[in-house]
Amino acid sequence: MALGTLVKSLQNIMRNDAGVNGDAQRIEQMTWLFFLKIYDAKEEEWEFHDDDYESVIPERLQWRNWAHDNKDGKALTGDGLLDFVNNDLFRTLSNLDLAPDAPLRQSIVKAAFTDANNYMKDGILLRQVVNTIDEAVDFTEYKERHAFGEIYETILKDLQSAGNAGEFYTPRAVTDFMAQMVAPRLGERVADFACGTGGFLTSALKLLDAQVETPDDRDTYSRSVYGVEKKQLPYLLCVTNMLLHDIESPEIYHDNSLEHDVRDWRHKKDGQFDVVLMNPPYGGSEKASVQSYFPAALRSSETADLFLALILYRLKRGGRAAVIIPDGFLFGQDAAKVEIKRRLVEEMNLHTVVRMPQSVFAPYTSITTNILFFDSTKKSEGVWFYRMDMPEGYKHFSKTKPISLKHFDAVKEWWVDRHEIEQDGNPKAKFYTPDELRAGGWNLDLCGYPHEEEVILLPDELIRDYKARRATLDAQIDARLAQICDILGIEA
Repeated sequence: MALGTLVKSLQNIMRNDAGVNGDAQRIEQMTWLFFLKIYDAKEEEWEFHDDDYESVIPERLQWRNWAHDNKDGKALTGDGLLDFVNNDLFRTLSNLDLAPDAPLRQSIVKAAFTDANNYMKDGILLRQVVNTIDEAVDFTEYKERHAFGEIYETILKDLQSAGNAGEFYTPRAVTDFMAQMVAPRLGERVADFACGTGGFLTSALKLLDAQVETPDDRDTYSRSVYGVEKKQLPYLLCVTNMLLHDIESPEIYHDNSLEHDVRDWRHKKDGQFDVVLMNPPYGGSEKASVQSYFPAALRSSETADLFLALILYRLKRGGRAAVIIPDGFLFGQDAAKVEIKRRLVEEMNLHTVVRMPQSVFAPYTSITTNILFFDSTKKSEGVWFYRMDMPEGYKHFSKTKPISLKHFDAVKEWWVDRHEIEQDGNPKAKFYTPDELRAGGWNLDLCGYPHEEEVILLPDELIRDYKARRATLDAQIDARLAQICDILGIEA
């Protein structure tokens, strides 16, 4: 089967199962199955290189021993397969008895199944799904494993239109651009404290992989990334993604990064990182118990604010960060936002703000977002703002016309030759000193998109204006309705 059609084939089989409701559940169903098959392929490699290797998965539950169909009529199917999956596979793997110091490549198995679900209720259809996955890709083959990235991208893009699951996917062009600008180097550790499906980490790994020249470099590469994700589906997708990228013991944790006292990180050996790449969840509200983990001046109910505050404590001295943040943070004047912005300028080196077009995350959200670039080398000497306009020929980005890396070419060109730009009387790129930002109350809503001025009418004039516009619309609708009725030969 062609790799590009695999996901659609699996979705079509699952649409006939009464237990699977919607794309998000179909994606979750595929993900734990892909995880088991990929993990089994990695175990074959580990067994080959280590004669003493022992699997954390009981032999009867290994993919090769229950999923593979020898076409001899003995493969589990129907009610027997459902009973095995629900009452043995899931129960056993989610309750693995692991030592506190168990290797990461063992603990991820338990974490992967702790909150996972088998939604399928038809064992015959489940067998069809298992067979399709088992026969589609041989993950023991390096080329096929990496070709699977094509399928993986399809799954991640499908998340954008799968209800709330879309929040976990940042367009690959955006993650690649941010990683390229921050430029991680082999030997540095890259973190994402709300890593979703691992998009930022994989963008960083692409750059690090190109720097690998020796076996020692490969070992360094395998310890380069760190992620935390609190929701089960993206966590499982991220772990699987890391295995596909030859991270054999993914340092990816199923946890909430905000539920730890931020002041402790500065005193922990592995608490800080050279590079942070993030698109923090925004629009969420955190309870008081979570806010208590932060100093009083940084406490906010807004999730995105707390993640920015967290980065202030977890970025190494000399470290670099690129973070996506909504417009509301730039102009927000509540105490925590103002304090975070002050610290970014006066205690960190906030040096660049790239303002992205409104539809970058379409169709999931139309919220306008920005990228903050900062480091902890010194305090800021000033901040460059650059407005990234829609490319020629685009009114907006969409699922069929998404943002691509080439759309950042103008930003990259400006990045290496920074200068102020004015268009139609409005600044497109401009430098602001710390004194100017301080005088403006730390309002970073600068070089934004021009808005037409709204004319404020007196109440009686406003009412007359709305009545006139309503009458015009009513007349247009009546005329169109009359045309339709005339064509159909019925009375309006």
